[in-house]
Amino acid sequence: KEKQQTGWSQIDDVIAETETTIKKGEKTLIITLTKKQSEELAQFLTDKGFRAKFMHSDTKTMERTEILKGLRSDEFDVLIGVNLLREGLDLPEVSLVAILDADREGFLRSEVSLIQTMGRAARNLGGRVILYADVITGSMQRAITECERRRKMQLAYNKKHKITPRSISKEIREFGA
Repeated sequence: KEKQQTGWSQIDDVIAETETTIKKGEKTLIITLTKKQSEELAQFLTDKGFRAKFMHSDTKTMERTEILKGLRSDEFDVLIGVNLLREGLDLPEVSLVAILDADREGFLRSEVSLIQTMGRAARNLGGRVILYADVITGSMQRAITECERRRKMQLAYNKKHKITPRSISKEIREFGA
């Protein structure tokens, strides 16, 4: 979607989208470019009344586990991070992945990185991704095209095999359990 409102920022929009997501009882991942941005945004959202936390490479392994468990068990609604929130995380409660500054080319906004991050929304049937950008970069376009291609293949497979999609269900376990 495109918002061309004067004075309307990606932060204003992510706040509005997060409010909508929380009203549905679902969670939001917000992806920033730097650790400082993730910390500052978590504090800003907390000051606005959101239940938000950050996680990045300075977060200790055990603390990461507790943070992810807290998100899944409804201790908070919004998790902000840099690149730890890419692949390998199954968070079915997350229905919104918001990627800030998606048009800032580089390692964290490469085609592969964007695809991996966008995949976090695929665990939820109503999952969606918002790429915040002023322009559509080559990496963004390729990532969007690839995700659309994969979605078409999955829909065709589901139709052929009479599969009704649903969100994954995953038990919340203690670390090491």
